[in-house]
Amino acid sequence: MGRKRRTRRRDKSADNKAAQVAKITQPVHDMMVYEVLDATGVARVNDVSMQILEEIGIDFYDEECLAILKENGATVKGSTVFFDRAIVHEWLAHAPSQFTQIARNPLRNVQIGGNKICFAPVYGPPFVYDRERGRREAKLVDFENFVKLTYMTPYLHHSGGTVCEPTDTERHTRHLDMVYAHIKYSDKPFMGSVTSQLNARQTVEMCEILFGADAIRANPATISLINVSSPRRYDDRMLGALKEYAKSRQGILISPFILSGAMSPVSVASTAAQINAEALAGIVLTQMINPGTPVIYGAFQTNIDLQSGAPVFGSAESQHALYATAQLARYHNLPVRSGGMFASSKVADAQAAYESTIVMQAAMHARINFVLHAAGWLEGGLTAGYEKFVMDCEVLGMMHRFLTPIDLSDEAFAMDSQRTVPPGGHHLGTDHTMKHFREAFFRSDLFDYNSAEQWLEEGGKTSEEVANTRYKKLLREYVAPPLDPAIDEALNDYMARTKPTISHDNGG
Repeated sequence: MGRKRRTRRRDKSADNKAAQVAKITQPVHDMMVYEVLDATGVARVNDVSMQILEEIGIDFYDEECLAILKENGATVKGSTVFFDRAIVHEWLAHAPSQFTQIARNPLRNVQIGGNKICFAPVYGPPFVYDRERGRREAKLVDFENFVKLTYMTPYLHHSGGTVCEPTDTERHTRHLDMVYAHIKYSDKPFMGSVTSQLNARQTVEMCEILFGADAIRANPATISLINVSSPRRYDDRMLGALKEYAKSRQGILISPFILSGAMSPVSVASTAAQINAEALAGIVLTQMINPGTPVIYGAFQTNIDLQSGAPVFGSAESQHALYATAQLARYHNLPVRSGGMFASSKVADAQAAYESTIVMQAAMHARINFVLHAAGWLEGGLTAGYEKFVMDCEVLGMMHRFLTPIDLSDEAFAMDSQRTVPPGGHHLGTDHTMKHFREAFFRSDLFDYNSAEQWLEEGGKTSEEVANTRYKKLLREYVAPPLDPAIDEALNDYMARTKPTISHDNGG
């Protein structure tokens, strides 16, 4: 048996976990930004986008939106809208380059834009997965669990939105249950419902109960995901939610959803031009509705496998598109959303790890401001994985450390230690090492660094097995952040009064 290394297992209390969450802030990206296009290339892609907007147009399936667009100078023919590039640039100038989203704990407020990065969890899966129970329909308890896990990690700054779809609740009222869960079980910022205009209005009303109407007009209480029905189409439900949030001055994430080869041509250049055109059209509309409305330029893109028709995550072409669209967002001085821990794999295996880290590393190099799906994504977004969630959060911790600037202080150069250690010696016991050994390197307490012999002696567990134990431990340790009882009562009263008034057709 080889030499054993003694390990220390940390057993943090819930209070210590809360303190750990509080001390981690959004990472600041002051490193060089990786770019795949030169200035001429960015201008070329943007020019083609303007041709799409001027000559081909974008469809909007909402009469009020068509009237607003026409009134402000766009050309409307049926449901198709054509944008002169001068109008596009005029209205884009109203969109803020960065903004603050408030949280019920002010220490959790997040900045969106500039050189700050915000990580948010997976969004939208109808299924969940863990090792014991396998893949199954998501329930409200799963939704609440993921909100709690998000609250407990220091590496997710945002509670997200539909972290999974709670299928055991009434479809027409479940948006209220989800918004309430974010408010009750976390004090981080959250996303609003977008499945109907009514759902958006009720999200705003719950935020007004929580923060006050004036406070959420000064700084948004929600960011909400408006997906473009690519190619070149905004549907009535998304537009209904967009109108409601814009009128209330809430954050809006305009995000084309493109699988290259199906929803756009196969080329990266044409895909990037289409993303830019679709995103800018929606952002222009938000500013026409309410100038100064906080917006995020979104880009969700990957390609399909042209043999099977299935989405492919982590492909080289999708990373090219990510970098290019990030450049286009900066060209227009807008915060950008892209990236995530994307994986086609059905479980937290090597395929999932490779795919996820490829995309996340690109998002870091491109300086993406808002990273949705930063933890828990499996099966092309159909499943939220418990084990994958906590493993992803460890990688996010590494990303926080990666973005920490290199320390060039006298202390960091450690010249006394350099002078003390002779050639062929070691630095393991020097004063400098002993002073800094606890924080010198990022050390995951989830991943295994022991010898093969000790790993086997302790059970030879896979990363997924260790992660299964970890997420259960976190849920056992969870303590809800304090919520003013009067606000809690008001929210429950609001839901009790509101649910019976909502039609079963709502959100369908």
